[in-house]
Amino acid sequence: MNAPVQPDRYAVLGNPVAHSRSPFIHAAFAEQTGQSLVYERLLCPLDGFAAQVRAFAASGARGCNVTVPFKQEAFALAPRHTPRAALAGAANTLRFDAEGWWADNTDGVGLVRDIEAGAGLPLAGLRVLLLGAGGAAAGVLGPLLAARPAVVVVANRTAPKALALAAAHAEWAHRHGATLSAGGLDDPSLMAAPFDCVLNATASSLQGAGAPVPARTLSPGALAVDLMYGPAAESFMAWAAAAGARPRDGLGMLVEQAAEAFHAWRGVRPDTAPVLQALRATMPAAR
Repeated sequence: MNAPVQPDRYAVLGNPVAHSRSPFIHAAFAEQTGQSLVYERLLCPLDGFAAQVRAFAASGARGCNVTVPFKQEAFALAPRHTPRAALAGAANTLRFDAEGWWADNTDGVGLVRDIEAGAGLPLAGLRVLLLGAGGAAAGVLGPLLAARPAVVVVANRTAPKALALAAAHAEWAHRHGATLSAGGLDDPSLMAAPFDCVLNATASSLQGAGAPVPARTLSPGALAVDLMYGPAAESFMAWAAAAGARPRDGLGMLVEQAAEAFHAWRGVRPDTAPVLQALRATMPAAR
């Protein structure tokens, strides 16, 4: 008698990771598409990510998602990368293949899909402000530019970091017809005209600080998106709503980037709308 076939294993690795909604999302995707898999959370020691992900792969696992603070380390561990992961210098998705590990970064495409399909705002020709220049901003800037906005401004607390991120994406911006500039949050020349879309990739939400820029940076009815979700996004969304903008948290981005990873692993693309609706029902504080 043949032994039952075990479901394929996947996980999200990070520190912290207990808050992650990825197991809920991927379980919903698997049920929807008829895929046999299990998806776990794995807490990694801050100095033990490489050992833990290697052990997970050696156990027969098929792939994993990677969250803070290990995305750059995940990129360095994989010999093969997608162009968008290479542009970001970070990976949030690993696939363990017979020919070697493969790395992708699905954050940016997840954000763009949520903005354009979920929020109904085509980015082409718009003015976009990206707040922050860390790993989250680096992960989304490439796909954001590929959506062909007219202008993208990267503003960060420390200007040199924003300038370096913009320099790394200068050729990519030119290829897609976008004007890309960068500087400090206190640079008035960057905020001379309001923006149609403001994206918060800073840690200000975690500090309950709302937004690190004045409300005049928002055009009337602008879309204001915090890449975080749940309680962490509430202060930014409250700031946006008070300024007359449309606030949105990062939950849609989370589901969309997960769908892109799921497609890379399983070869099928799930329908994200019902999964996002179900997820929001479990998180009444999110919008």
